Amino acid sequence: MGQVSKLWRWIAASALAGALGGAPAAAEPPKTQRNDALWAAAKAALPEQMKLWESVVDIDSGTGDLEGGRKVAALLIPRLKALGGVVESLPAEEAGLPENTVATFTGTGKARLLLIAHIDTVFGPGTVAKWPFRVEGSLAHGPGVGDEKGGAVEAVMALKLLHDQGFKGYGVLTLLLETSEERGSPGTRSLINRLVRENDVELNMEPGDPPDGVTVWRKGSTVLHIIVKGRAAHAGVAPQDGRNAALELIHQLKTLETLPHSGDGMTANLTLLKAGSRNNIIPEDAEAQISVRTREPGDLEKVINVFRASAAVTEIPDTKVTIVAEPAYPPLSDNPATRALARRAEAIYAETGRSLNFGGNGGASESAMAAAAGTPALDGLGPVGGGFHSDKEFVDLNTVTPRLYLLARLLMDLSANPPTPAP
Repeated sequence: MGQVSKLWRWIAASALAGALGGAPAAAEPPKTQRNDALWAAAKAALPEQMKLWESVVDIDSGTGDLEGGRKVAALLIPRLKALGGVVESLPAEEAGLPENTVATFTGTGKARLLLIAHIDTVFGPGTVAKWPFRVEGSLAHGPGVGDEKGGAVEAVMALKLLHDQGFKGYGVLTLLLETSEERGSPGTRSLINRLVRENDVELNMEPGDPPDGVTVWRKGSTVLHIIVKGRAAHAGVAPQDGRNAALELIHQLKTLETLPHSGDGMTANLTLLKAGSRNNIIPEDAEAQISVRTREPGDLEKVINVFRASAAVTEIPDTKVTIVAEPAYPPLSDNPATRALARRAEAIYAETGRSLNFGGNGGASESAMAAAAGTPALDGLGPVGGGFHSDKEFVDLNTVTPRLYLLARLLMDLSANPPTPAP
């Protein structure tokens, strides 16, 4: 009851103080006129949105959690069907992952619009028991509260606003709820590639960046595995017969010293390390995982070549080093089509009295796949937050209603005027 009362106190305080309107008015007057009926509906939807959001966050659904992913989908699918969506649960493209959900809405117009959100998180089983959804002041906390359950719930609520307003000006409006984004979408890649090619535009529900931004560029992302094979031996009786894979891996990791670890450009960082099986056996196997983030399409191959060159020269005799790259998200470049969408969003957001900024970060998303296919894409349309992938993850509650209005209103705008395909 304490959590519920905190939530409702925040909702009541926000309404009384006018906080739902957000930040002070933008420096320049809005260039478009606010849809007052939609704005009122977005404000009225807050209690329902918060309740659904809390329910979704309070389910562990780390990537690969079959039961958790299915529980989240079971909360959202009935709502999508009630709104008139044709809902499909499609098997993941990799074993051990929950089904992906595709909800399709058919309208009276011509525009083909795609929303993408992911319902998997980076948090393992048991996280919710220790760290459930909670509201403190104007912030919401919890595992995946921003990345990306807040965005997934926002997408569902935006569809409800359109339904309740009787809006069907689109041709086909599709929502994809995918279940493996945090691992690079191995269970969804073919589906994503098909959907982005079938649509005129892709809108992504990743969280907005502080102070109040949408994402116009992202780094590409992949994981490199440095795999070392040595030879086991008794560490006390005959260590000389062994070939220590762990020591060779340490030698290979010196390559990281030649690469940048932070900044807006390419980065490479050690994230996982394992070696050996018992403390009295010379390690036969060792492996490291390197998270590589790239800004330019050719950067990844350059990094792979650096590690392959190192792998060809071993320091421990008779060891073998193999470099394996997982399927990669390409970078989302700061391109004219994305900028044009961002400017449309900026004008709409000004209708709420808030200013929208444009930025980018090292986190990857499906929007890069859309842009690579030639489909205009805009990212970071979820509520604004931070501290992602940590127990400090949060969402600024003052952005929840303005972002809901922005998404619903942008869908209306794009239905009437979809982006012009690139020549």
